[in-house]
Amino acid sequence: MPRPRCLRRIACRPSSSLFKPAGIPAAFLQQTVMTLDELEALRLADLLGLYHEAAALQMKVSRQTFGRIIESAHRKVADALIHGKALKLKGGNVEMAAMRNFSCSGCRNTWQLPYGTGRPAACPACGSDNIRRTDAGPRQVGCKRGRNGGRPSKTAAARDTGGGREKKREGEKR
Repeated sequence: MPRPRCLRRIACRPSSSLFKPAGIPAAFLQQTVMTLDELEALRLADLLGLYHEAAALQMKVSRQTFGRIIESAHRKVADALIHGKALKLKGGNVEMAAMRNFSCSGCRNTWQLPYGTGRPAACPACGSDNIRRTDAGPRQVGCKRGRNGGRPSKTAAARDTGGGREKKREGEKR
């Protein structure tokens, strides 16, 4: 029995699910089906220009798996373009990435972006750069100025003095 596929993380769903040559009804065209994880691989590698390793981390797959996904996506897009087929986007073993909430102090607009897409430069409604996060985010939940309430930890002190590693290595040799 084959191993079950892991969920592949995608940042957003496409706004359109079918792309076809202009002037030809979809009923008369053959369709090539591209899964949502293949579309996400195209977005990360070709649109954003990420290296395969970084893109694979965002999708939560191995680099080799990402390579297979992007190769399949390239083949399907080329088939649809060369042979004049419709490209249908659907399905796949995917999960949506968590979202971050932003708000504009100028126009009070609120919007969401998935994690891993970077901080927006301006408000999409008014163009103001006076924006802020309105959710706690994964790093801010339960924090009090660091892990130890602002006090340096013992491991950090050992790391800063350089003594922690030597002692550990000496202990491993004995």
